[in-house]
Amino acid sequence: MYAGIDNERKQMSTLIQVMNVEKLYGNQEILKDASTVINSNQKIGVIGRNGAGKSTLFKIIIGEEDIDDGTVRIHPDTRIGYLEQHDPYTPEDTVLDFLQSYTQKESWECGKVAAQFQLYEKELEAKIKGLSGGYQMRVKLTAMLLKEPNILLLDEPTNFLDLSTLLLLEKFLRGYKGAFMIISHDREFLERTCTSTLDVEHRQLSMHALSLGKYLEFKQQQLEMNLKQNEQVEKKRQQLQQFVDRFGAKNTKATQARSKEKQISRLQTIEIKTPLRKVRINIPKVEPRKGPAIEIKDMTIGYPEKTVAKDISFTINHGEKIAIVGDNGQGKTTLLKTLVEDIPSLQGSFRFFAHMDIGYYAQHVLRKLNNELSIYEYLDSIAIENTPREKILQMAGSFLFRDDDLNKKISVLSGGEKARLCMAGLLLQKHNCLFLDEPSNHLDFETVEALADALRHFEGTVLFVSHNRAFARVVATGIVEVKQGEVRRYYGNYDNYLEDLERQIDGKPQDSAQEKELPKTSKPQKKQIDIHAHRALQKRLRKLEKQIADTEQQKKDLFQWFEDNPTIYDEEKTQHYQQVTEELDHLEEQWLEIQEELSS
Repeated sequence: MYAGIDNERKQMSTLIQVMNVEKLYGNQEILKDASTVINSNQKIGVIGRNGAGKSTLFKIIIGEEDIDDGTVRIHPDTRIGYLEQHDPYTPEDTVLDFLQSYTQKESWECGKVAAQFQLYEKELEAKIKGLSGGYQMRVKLTAMLLKEPNILLLDEPTNFLDLSTLLLLEKFLRGYKGAFMIISHDREFLERTCTSTLDVEHRQLSMHALSLGKYLEFKQQQLEMNLKQNEQVEKKRQQLQQFVDRFGAKNTKATQARSKEKQISRLQTIEIKTPLRKVRINIPKVEPRKGPAIEIKDMTIGYPEKTVAKDISFTINHGEKIAIVGDNGQGKTTLLKTLVEDIPSLQGSFRFFAHMDIGYYAQHVLRKLNNELSIYEYLDSIAIENTPREKILQMAGSFLFRDDDLNKKISVLSGGEKARLCMAGLLLQKHNCLFLDEPSNHLDFETVEALADALRHFEGTVLFVSHNRAFARVVATGIVEVKQGEVRRYYGNYDNYLEDLERQIDGKPQDSAQEKELPKTSKPQKKQIDIHAHRALQKRLRKLEKQIADTEQQKKDLFQWFEDNPTIYDEEKTQHYQQVTEELDHLEEQWLEIQEELSS
């Protein structure tokens, strides 16, 4: 019995203790009397609004920030793995050379850990500078794990990750035997990896052995219960006070009145800290339009020294919300930059149809902010001329800038606050077509969810790049995939795309292993059955793809006629357009069904 208790204690040993910590930046209190304990094997999602002190807590734990009061105790057996924010390698390093020099591990050990992130021989021999951002993050994760930590501190690991790397990281964390703490504004990522939640709010730390969704539900229930309890206490106080006021002066009731006064003094309400402001985003209404918005014909994108993708042809209709998906380095941002004319196309053409007003949000916009301006001065300067002050304040409030916040200089804002400010400024300009490159980065998940909901109801057109699955799932009505030099419409919804991607990630190593283990006698028979079944499906698929292409061309021709004759109403052509649209939807549904059969 005692051995069992010892084993349990060993399995749940304390790694880090934070006790009554106080941290100030100037006169601003970030943490006050903050305490928590982190045990081995805990999987902790760290949540809180931007600027609440989440990253500061991590920096305190690893010794990069000093505290003003309190104690942080790192136990002797604790080995912390902290994901480097800077690049710890040189541009000329190959992946394997860097891993060996950084961790002092043998090449076979490096290769074994790297394989968890699908870094195989080809990637290990490549120079790191030639890898996409997603693959460079895989290298950093491998380096961190080779140092054999028993607790990982991951600060916004999903920012700038492509979906493939995000899914690999998620898969790894679900099987990881040690403890970890993750700061992330990606709700779905935390839900799928963490079993505990650390809430950084009102300068305090609050640990709960609940997943994020269950914790937020519990938090709301507690708030409602406390409010109800306080209402009952206040009602009782009023009843007692009425008795005292009425009978306190009467000798016959004086004793009872004094008793009631004592009861009043004993009544206690539950302290409810000022609730954080709810995020509500209202995008200015635009006139809804129908028909084509953007047409791309035989376009090639890239740079003078490098072609990124070619033979790009598709049409986007007014009101569509298009998620541009694909791994980092494939050309998603290049496509957006080309369409907003930040860079020229190398070949072919694209055009916006009449009455299109384009707005563009990208990460580099944050760097162009004038640090000398206050929040209000920036919004006032960027808003449409003669925008009423009330409208500016309303938009600022939608992104949590109120009261004294409006006088803050941009120079003191966090990355998340600057991102909110840029988005507020963009929406004050009242565009009917938005190009958004990673709009959810640096935003806390309350703001992300509010923005997603606002864009879903926006009657304009949206093209966006985002690796936040919850955000993309809410907003996207269509998918454009950028992959291996091609850009194409994906015939399925966002969940279909994720399922395909997860199958690719899970299937690659498993397929090769299974193939090696199959008995030689059974292999030819299985192959013949697969070929026979697939040939018929592939033949039907090719026929459908030709029908889809022909129908899309009919639709494009009709769009062209409507564009060339904006003042003419042709009932026959309008009905034909509706028939073609319905036929195209039907063909795409058939295509999806066959694709599912081929994938199963």
